[in-house]
Amino acid sequence: MIGAARAAEVASLLREAARAEILPRFRRLAQGAVRAKSGPLDLVTDADEAAERVIEAGLSRLFPGCAVVGEEACAADPAVMDRIADADLAFVVDPVDGTANFAAGVPLFGCMAAAVSKGEVVAGWIHDPLGDDTAIALRGEGAWLADGEGRHMADLRVAAPAPPERMVGAISWTYLPEPLRGRVASRLPRLAGVVGYRCAAHEYRLAAGGHAHALLYNRLMPWDHLPGWLLHREAGGYAARFDGSEYLPTHRDGGLICAPDRACWEALRAALLDP
Repeated sequence: MIGAARAAEVASLLREAARAEILPRFRRLAQGAVRAKSGPLDLVTDADEAAERVIEAGLSRLFPGCAVVGEEACAADPAVMDRIADADLAFVVDPVDGTANFAAGVPLFGCMAAAVSKGEVVAGWIHDPLGDDTAIALRGEGAWLADGEGRHMADLRVAAPAPPERMVGAISWTYLPEPLRGRVASRLPRLAGVVGYRCAAHEYRLAAGGHAHALLYNRLMPWDHLPGWLLHREAGGYAARFDGSEYLPTHRDGGLICAPDRACWEALRAALLDP
């Protein structure tokens, strides 16, 4: 349904939206252009909303009849999310991942999309507007980095397996429930190093490119994880929810751990989560 040529078209669309609606507003947001949604850590800007409109229109043009599930559309109407499960082809879109960074003028944010067909993630894109390149994954066909013109730059591959004490990971413990939150936070010194970008887009790119070993998240909103999960998987990684079950596009909770392979996943889970 989506081959390399169609994947390049979607990457070009994300780039177009970023160049038209996101980058011109970076560090130039007008007063009132940043607003809280569900709470002070959940922000939306004019750039998020404008970019989502461009991406939705473009996807509808490229793939007539597709469903588009955007983060901002779901914030306005949560029922939109129900389109993911059964659609022949649905696109899940996060127009600006890392909105808090974007709003603060921190140059670490991304533009993400995933294609879901009959409940299965079949393609994923993570565009870096400032680096002007896109990490792309097609189910069963691998993951790679393409430049702004769509040219193949490099294949993506996760890091070599390592024990927890040699792992570097992006461990998002903030949204974990207690007592798990305190347990994980207290055990971070068991890893070689921990990073927190406030941007899943770049954390997934980091892991898929082999520059970090592990990712851990609690909240599983589809626009935050479907693109990166497939990218990591196609780069050779292993991921599962905290209980070891497979992560699916319909999941909203249960946590997610990504590691180079299953043995690393099990070791990491034991190091950070087990009582």
